[in-house]
Amino acid sequence: MSSPSDDVVSYTYGFLGGPYGTVSAERPGAAVTIPYLPLTSGPKALTVRAIDRSGRSSGESRYDFNVKAGRAPVARWKLDDPAGSRSAAAETGTAARAGTGVTFGGPVPAGTETSATVGLDGSGHGFLTPDAPATDIRKTFAVSAWVRPAETDRNMTVASQDAGGAPGFGLGLRRQDSGAAWSFAIGAARVSGGAPETGEWAHVLGLYDAETAKARLYVNGHEVGTAADAAPAEAAGAFQIGRARGAAGYRDRWQGDIGDVRVHDRVVVPDEVAELAYRKPKLLGHWSLENAADGVSPEQSDGVPLRLGTGSSIYRGSDSSCIPDLDPDCTYVPPPLVGDGHLRLDGENGYAAADGPVVDTGDSFTLGVVVRLADAEPAHPMTVLSQAGANTDTFRVRYEPSTHRWQLVMPEKDEAGAPEKVVSQIAGADGGEGQGHRLAVVYDDGTDTIRLYLDGYTNAEATASLPNGWNSTGALQIGRAKAGDSWGEYLHGDVDEVQAYSGALRDRDVRGLGSGTDPCLC
Repeated sequence: MSSPSDDVVSYTYGFLGGPYGTVSAERPGAAVTIPYLPLTSGPKALTVRAIDRSGRSSGESRYDFNVKAGRAPVARWKLDDPAGSRSAAAETGTAARAGTGVTFGGPVPAGTETSATVGLDGSGHGFLTPDAPATDIRKTFAVSAWVRPAETDRNMTVASQDAGGAPGFGLGLRRQDSGAAWSFAIGAARVSGGAPETGEWAHVLGLYDAETAKARLYVNGHEVGTAADAAPAEAAGAFQIGRARGAAGYRDRWQGDIGDVRVHDRVVVPDEVAELAYRKPKLLGHWSLENAADGVSPEQSDGVPLRLGTGSSIYRGSDSSCIPDLDPDCTYVPPPLVGDGHLRLDGENGYAAADGPVVDTGDSFTLGVVVRLADAEPAHPMTVLSQAGANTDTFRVRYEPSTHRWQLVMPEKDEAGAPEKVVSQIAGADGGEGQGHRLAVVYDDGTDTIRLYLDGYTNAEATASLPNGWNSTGALQIGRAKAGDSWGEYLHGDVDEVQAYSGALRDRDVRGLGSGTDPCLC
């Protein structure tokens, strides 16, 4: 930024969507330079005003420009080569030869575009290398991969690049006093975070930004640990998959599966990281609750139906076209919650249930439901969704009238009286009127978080950490919860649009639940 005036001492600026700021010139009339990292592609704009030593502002200058999408990786090994291969083809870069401890054609993380992975046996022969460097690590770069460790009780390397008798950088798993953690080390700097689990897939990405001299680590699309100041040295040796160079040879060998290794020579911005780590959820069931035959309400795709218990029925709106305000003989019939019908529960013994568990509560899952309470002042807590383990519910979504809140309750263990994680959002009871509320439960095993959404939105109060979700064997219940050896917290009200997914829906997809259709999950 510069000005023809020799008494300009600073400039105020603002990029469309931020950042904004003021920067001072080294001397009156001098030009200034600021760094700017666009976080998205597309049209951008910059506005600037010059400020003189008297504090007077110039008119505003505006500059419009366009940011292209980020460059493709400089090296990428999909690792989807046929079983029996002895090298991995490179989409970009150099093909990587494989040791005899590498097995091609391995399993993949569900919900991704990865079509195959490689298994490394943790031996001296379990590695892949192009026998050449992938990038200059003294400049900005990022390295990422899908990984599944077969153990977590020792240091293991996903990827590294040789620098004499030590790795120039190392991305992998590191054993610490507090337990295993994902790790990205470059030079003397190290960033650690996240909690690797044996047999669980994770997407890991290490980033070095030469502009800020910071190293960062992302696990499953989220930044973990604390960014560290880094000063990498030259590492002109070979890129390694599954091992790291040591003074006495290669060490920290990977045991487990690795897929889709990518190396970028630029910053991979947070939205890109999230997209790389995205696992598309799978629809397990959608019950529109518009009809029932012989006490059974079907699933939309002929999946597992819901069986209606005593005290439950399907309510359908009137087919009459009369208008009560115009026709005194016309009786008002309230419309269904969504579509042509909904489930009505009497609050005494009414419920609906699947024949078994619908979601795997030990892994990521999403449940959505539309609910309207019949009472303006309920006399006791009422549960709309639950799924039981052997000794207690793995989760239950209920209304707590004493605090006027919808709650998500998840015990930490399958034990009676176990500590519980409780998150909540405030909302008044419906009293049988209005469109009710759209509730959703999202458990993300990759980030160890649970969230309760109310009408498409969540907040900090409705989010909690749950590091060790456990799998339940009981059936999905609509309208009641387990109370010891019996059932309780029966719901008095209406329920509609029950949807279940394996995987954690993103915020924008949760907002589509309860509309009568399934989110596109684009």
